[in-house]
Order: sequence, then structure tokens, then C-alpha cells
Amino acid sequence: MALRAVAEVNLAAIERNAARVRERTGHHVRLCAVVKADGYGHGAVPVAQAAVRGGATALAVATAVEAVELRRAGFAVPILVLGAVSDEELPAAVAAGAELTVWDPAFIERMRGLAAHAPVAVGVHVKLDTGLGRLGTRSVDEALATIHAVLRSAPALRLVGVMTHFATADADLAFAGEQLERFRPFVAEARALATSDLTVHAANSAAILRLPDSHFDMVRAGIALYGGDPMNEDPARHGLEPALALRTYVAAIKPIAPGESVGYGRRFIAERPGRIATLPIGYGDGIVRALADNCDVLIGGRRHPLRGMVSMDNITVELGAEPAVELGQRATLIGADGSERQTAEEIARRIGTIGYEVLCGISRRVPRHYHYDGRPL
Repeated sequence: MALRAVAEVNLAAIERNAARVRERTGHHVRLCAVVKADGYGHGAVPVAQAAVRGGATALAVATAVEAVELRRAGFAVPILVLGAVSDEELPAAVAAGAELTVWDPAFIERMRGLAAHAPVAVGVHVKLDTGLGRLGTRSVDEALATIHAVLRSAPALRLVGVMTHFATADADLAFAGEQLERFRPFVAEARALATSDLTVHAANSAAILRLPDSHFDMVRAGIALYGGDPMNEDPARHGLEPALALRTYVAAIKPIAPGESVGYGRRFIAERPGRIATLPIGYGDGIVRALADNCDVLIGGRRHPLRGMVSMDNITVELGAEPAVELGQRATLIGADGSERQTAEEIARRIGTIGYEVLCGISRRVPRHYHYDGRPL
């Protein structure tokens, strides 16, 4: 290992995951690749490039700044800002030619003046909250009023789409079905009002896999694009390939005798003779303290338990009497080593969270190295 820790990102896997989503939905359904939060920790720009090669025709982010980053990187495809945009962020979003998620007629009025000076009409997607309870209006009447406000603001504004978002597509399909039934009448009324083609979209990764009636005109693939399982189980069940491997190396090996300890607080005290390896990765890199004594590390194709407290820059693993592990040897926290593999979902289940958070939590001090099925870029 030339570096203390590295996140290896296989862009070929992302490209194939995008293609698999399109195969599942049918090629008549557009694919919007969600690359917010720096591409779920994978790197927004390289991920977006791979997703477009895999068939994505639109990108989605959470903030105006993220939209600006993509536009500056040269992307010409539509970029949808899924999150709320403040009045202060609005000029940047408009200047980037981003499409915005809206649900409030008053916001449309504030947009109108700014959009009048934009080189092209600002596209908007009107969001109905059918049960998630976050952004969007619960009122169909208010959503329709927002559509009317957009249409009155032409040519500065352009109605591009209508949307909703599922709360339980990863778990409770009955409630997701209720959301879908709340959405359909609004879709019918919106289509009747629209003066041009309208893109209807609702499906996140879980709904792409489990709720085909929700695919409409476009789907928004997030975690599935990265080869994660939205149900937090096993991506392989859905034919998805995890794109990221998190690796470090064995920086030190020392014997440990019964009664000796490792790490802050002496959380681990040896009961038998063995060996301890120190790996230069810690919570400063995204390996959270909740994984203390609660995680495996793959070395030489075998699992070794993490022992003692996770510190900012180091973790320690028990080798036992294993003679094959050597200084400098590669160690894997996420990914495959020989016939063994450890997924982000497995780590997430150990600490009561989801794979999304594990991936997004890998810090910026861990460099991302990009490759295409092993070929460095």
C-alpha cells in the first residue's frame, strides 16, 4: 500500500449498475442518476460520467452548490436540485441552468424576476408530498396552484415535471402503494394542465426494484447506482455490484500476552497469547467508534476481528497465531479479498444504520482512486 488508506472506486461497476437499472425499468423510462453528497462519497463528477455512459440522461443533487460543480465539470444533461433552495442560493442555481424542485406559489413569484434574466427558461418540478412528510406540499390544490404560477411565469419559467418521494419503498410496500394512489390523480390533473411534455417521476432505488408501477417517465437511482442494497441486505440479490472498496494496510504487528490490552480505555484485554496488527485508519477516516470490537477486517482472504477502541487514526485487529499476515499487507474494510467480502450493508447492520451512511461517512482525507475493472484511469 502506497497510502495509509484509500477508497478504490470501480467506475465500470457504476456504469453497469446504471445499465441494469435501465434493463429493469425498460428503456422507455429515463434514468436520473442521483449524485448528491459527492456521489454518496464516491466522487460526484467521475460517478456522473460513468452513469451517463451507462444510460443516465439526467443528474440529481441536493444543493445549488452541487449543481454548480457538475455544470462547471462540463455536464450538459439536465441537473435537478432535489433539496430546498434558499433565496441566497437561488442565483447560483439559476446561473448553473439547474432545474428546481418547487411546491410553493410564493417561491415561484420570488423566482420569476431572477429567471427573467436567465439565458434559458428555468425548469421546475412540482412536488406533492404523498406521505414522506418532508419537502413538498400535502395539498393537491396548492400543488396545482404552483403549476398555474409556473405556467403564468412563462417564458421565464418552464414546467418540466411533477414528482413525489416514497417513505417506505424499502420496507412497507402497502404504505408505498397508498402514496402511489395519492399521486396518480395529481399526475392526471398536471398532465391536463401542462402545455408541453411533462416528466412524471417518483421511484427511488427501492421503488425501482420493488414497485414497478411507480416507474412512470423517469426513475431516480441513488444507492442502486453505487451497487448498494436499498433494503440494507445484500446487493448481489439484485444483481448490483458495489463500486467502492475501502482499504488500508498492516502498519505494525506485535505480540500480546494474557492481561495486556490495546487501545484507549483498555477495552480489549487479551485472554490468550496472540498477535495484534495496527492499521492506520480510524474515525478521522469514517470508521466510527461504534465499530469498536464490532467489525471484521479482511487480510489475506480471511476475517480478523477489530479489537479495542477505534481511535482517530488507527484501529487494531487480532491476528491470533496467524503466521501468514505480514507488515505492509493489504487490509480491507469494505470490499472483497479472495473469497471473502464485507459490504457496507454488513457494517451498517452491526451499528444499527444503513449502507448509505457508511459510504457517505468516508472522510475526504481518504483519497479516491478510480479504475475501470482494475485498469487505472
